[in-house]
Amino acid sequence: MASAESHLTDTVTNGFKLRTVIVDAGHGVKPENAPKGHYSRGADGSFSNERNVTLAIALKLQKAIEKDITGVKAVLTRSTEDDVSFERRAQIANENKGNLFISIHCNSLPDRVIRERVGGTARRPKYRTVRVPDRSGKGTLFLIYALKRSTEAENEIKANQVEGESDLGDALDPDDPVVVILTNEYKRRFRKQSVNIANLINDEIVQVDGRRSEGLRGQSIYVLCHAAMPSVLVETGYINNPEDEEYLNSEAGQTEIVNSIVRAITKYKNQMEGTGTN
Repeated sequence: MASAESHLTDTVTNGFKLRTVIVDAGHGVKPENAPKGHYSRGADGSFSNERNVTLAIALKLQKAIEKDITGVKAVLTRSTEDDVSFERRAQIANENKGNLFISIHCNSLPDRVIRERVGGTARRPKYRTVRVPDRSGKGTLFLIYALKRSTEAENEIKANQVEGESDLGDALDPDDPVVVILTNEYKRRFRKQSVNIANLINDEIVQVDGRRSEGLRGQSIYVLCHAAMPSVLVETGYINNPEDEEYLNSEAGQTEIVNSIVRAITKYKNQMEGTGTN
């Protein structure tokens, strides 16, 4: 069984070529008569919206990937202001046989709720509850799928990777040892590679651009666990922080973010194609 498992592991790792990067512009404007699914309009800043910023960055990123990384195609999950459901985004990624999924977002903090005194006496003060904008968030954050959603990831891997790579056909037996081994190996590799690309982008943004980062976290994000490939969600900055909002809306800021991601993808590609075992 060890030799069979080794052979199946080779199926997952040998001859890897980074050919297709899925670029996901988070959120959007829900169109009239939109298909059934989950949609989200995103966060708002003082003068801009997350959905517009993410689209602008995604469009620049698509062009930069195809210009600067030889042999790699970039596929957008949306190219207009119209939102695309979470379900459809993952479907687009899988239909296009993506090797890497990069989801672009902007962060935002909710208002703080505080109590302030409005009168009364020393013995019987009166208070009211007010909401105060919290603009303290600053910098980037990177998200990969939470381990508690690993079952969903396994299902997508079986449907989009195992069937195509193992010559097992369409009628997969989930209890077949071959299916189990392949699925677990893909899941392990994809999570490891998700962490890797997240760290590579983080290093570029922090070490080259000199920006603040909150690091890497696991979170229950639908598109991350339903895209059967290494996946990372990039929170490019806090849109409700005045300084970050200016940066995210500037041509220079967007270009800097895009260049950092492209450098990281280039390093990732060289690592993966150079060793075939990462």
